[in-house]
Amino acid sequence: MPPGRLPANASIDDLKRAAVDEIDRHADEIVRVSQRILAAPETGFREAKTARLVAATFTRLGIPYREGIAVTGVIGRIGASNAAVNVAVMGELDSLIVAAHPNADPDTSAAHACGHHCQIGSMLGVAYGLSLSGVADHLGGAVTFMAVPAEEYIELEWRSNLRDSGKIEFLGGKPELVRLGELDHVQIAMLTHTSSDYEGFSVGNTSNGMVGKVVRFHGTAAHAGGRPHLGINALNAAHVALASIHAQRDTYRDQDTVRIHPIITKGGTVVNAVPDDVRIETYVRGASVPAIVDASGKVDRALRAGALAVGGSVSIKTLPGYLPMRQHPGLTEMFAANAKKLVEPEKVVKGGHNGGSTDMGDISHVVATIHPLVGGAAGVAHTEHYLITDYSLAVTRAAKAMAMTVVDLLSGGAAGAQRVLGGYRPAMTKADYLGLMRGMLSDRTYTE
Repeated sequence: MPPGRLPANASIDDLKRAAVDEIDRHADEIVRVSQRILAAPETGFREAKTARLVAATFTRLGIPYREGIAVTGVIGRIGASNAAVNVAVMGELDSLIVAAHPNADPDTSAAHACGHHCQIGSMLGVAYGLSLSGVADHLGGAVTFMAVPAEEYIELEWRSNLRDSGKIEFLGGKPELVRLGELDHVQIAMLTHTSSDYEGFSVGNTSNGMVGKVVRFHGTAAHAGGRPHLGINALNAAHVALASIHAQRDTYRDQDTVRIHPIITKGGTVVNAVPDDVRIETYVRGASVPAIVDASGKVDRALRAGALAVGGSVSIKTLPGYLPMRQHPGLTEMFAANAKKLVEPEKVVKGGHNGGSTDMGDISHVVATIHPLVGGAAGVAHTEHYLITDYSLAVTRAAKAMAMTVVDLLSGGAAGAQRVLGGYRPAMTKADYLGLMRGMLSDRTYTE
């Protein structure tokens, strides 16, 4: 069917076919966007170049957009501003830091070792498919395209400084969007994440939530060789604390999938001085908020034990992180049906629980959400070995599956969305969510 020429009585199948054909027509262009992002990785709240690329693409497509949202976010929208149903299609702007990755930035060590560059490509692919085909004119609702910063919860001390300066409140991009009201008029959200575990698509996966901690052990400096007895070794305090955290591991229930993985970001100043300033960052993950709260308390207890053991002190800043993932079953079924038209049906599988975390979990508590996974990657995520080997699957077919799902939701006066949302109640209101997140924040110094 020629682009932009859809009859007024076009069927759902006609609309899907038109969107898919448009994505195919621009497949090389869409993939090139992803690959340009791969070649210029940026970490969270620093994604200036990536944001400009997204904005330039929206401009080419004639999609109105706003930029500088939550520092670097870019949001475009098609459809009436007062539409009763608004579907958000999301992609994440940021990278990790993996110095050994073949596409790492030589100056910053930033690298797309989790495939977020493909998310931006697939999100923009949906924009191509719906806008250039004329399908958008046949939809009974709005579609908002969100290029979101800072999903990877890293560089906690630096982000804490951003928070202290008033530039952000939360350390993740999507919590910031909730706080800023960008989800106030969104009813449905979707994002497709790459994976090396599947040959096609995985749907319905769940994941842990988490809090972050920035920890500073305070000791007393002294000459490490000549006068060590005059010092208080903050590095020894950290060692005791880490051992104490390990000693807690058999106290966690298997079903809570608790994960705690600290790193020392500063181990002292110079080798011939007793370390008086030692810093740790860690996550405390769990499958539920009560599990996270319980584990967080045990970690704090272990950190205090380390300081007490050597006679020092410890400052513990606990930062609200991400909530566990909960996916909408009706949306999941709708997406899976479309995915089965793009790959062999047996390659669309029901996913399990993942011990990792994502701020898409936060979105899943305030609007109806899906977060399917798509294959096309090889290697272990978050390492130098994670590479996209099949951009057709990871980007263009992911875009097609989401575009087809948007058509299911918004065609025919948004009847599909009304069916999905019928009887649906979010787990939290925005006020409940913000209250929970703010209640997780604490900043205390312990001397005993």
